[in-house]
Amino acid sequence: MTSAIDLHGPAHVARYLETDGAEGHDWRRGTTVLLLTTTGRRTGAERVSALIYREWGDAFIVVASKGGADAPPAWFVNLTAHPEVGVQIRAERFAATARVATPEEKPAMWAAMVEAWPDYYAYQARTDREIPVVVLERA
Repeated sequence: MTSAIDLHGPAHVARYLETDGAEGHDWRRGTTVLLLTTTGRRTGAERVSALIYREWGDAFIVVASKGGADAPPAWFVNLTAHPEVGVQIRAERFAATARVATPEEKPAMWAAMVEAWPDYYAYQARTDREIPVVVLERA
């Protein structure tokens, strides 16, 4: 049987949903994961992604890294078209509005996310694309 810390992609999302985050919220190296539901920019279909997050005041922050790929992750492209998103943290589900961190906000937010997942630093080094930090604010 796969442990929650080994989950990725659709399997991670499924286990998180099945257990209300009891499995899947706490992930590798002490990180925590939320589920982000976006609306497909072309299809209008809901898409759910498991993402490392941190609390930031009354909001939550995530990173659109895609492992340092030159193209952003689909969930990020979708939320730029439809910023109204759904968030699940453990069993709590709520509506939120997503936005990219401002240039003034980003350095501190980026540092917090790199502290949570140091690989983000290497991901940024792999690409010329500026990897955005996304702020999720309760609607």
